[in-house]
Amino acid sequence: MTHHESLSHQQLHKLIRDKTITFGGNRRLKIYGLLSCKSGKRMKKSNRVFFKGEDEALKNGFRPCKNCVRKDSVRHF
Repeated sequence: MTHHESLSHQQLHKLIRDKTITFGGNRRLKIYGLLSCKSGKRMKKSNRVFFKGEDEALKNGFRPCKNCVRKDSVRHF
């Protein structure tokens, strides 16, 4: 899990471009979703975290966003 505040603008774009991070989440609400989700784009930078994939988000106790992540796409352990 990577906190948004710990990344510069250039670092963030490089990680997205390289597909090192593929999901974003709200650390306070414990919800993760797609980087393109409108809900995720509105959250405060201080609450935003990034994940390499769904597995990482689930292992950190996050639940999928109901707006952008369908239930059937989530892999359970």
